[in-house]
Amino acid sequence: MMTKAQILELIGKSAREIIPGLEGHVFKESDQLTELGANSLDRAEITMMVQESLGLTVPRVELSGAKNVGDLAELFFAKLKAV
Repeated sequence: MMTKAQILELIGKSAREIIPGLEGHVFKESDQLTELGANSLDRAEITMMVQESLGLTVPRVELSGAKNVGDLAELFFAKLKAV
């Protein structure tokens, strides 16, 4: 099973593919995708990529509670543990 840190890396990898200019960015748990330049479509695509990589399906309403990438990683980690 993946660790929360590995999930955070996966979120960063997905974000770098979608959002221009993040190649050298080191992701921290406090980073917010909107502040990094992601619009709502970008955020949806990033979360879908991560879910596909993890083999998860998380309702969009649950994802909306995440305030930053750390919260998002925690949410995915909790879902993985529950499977």
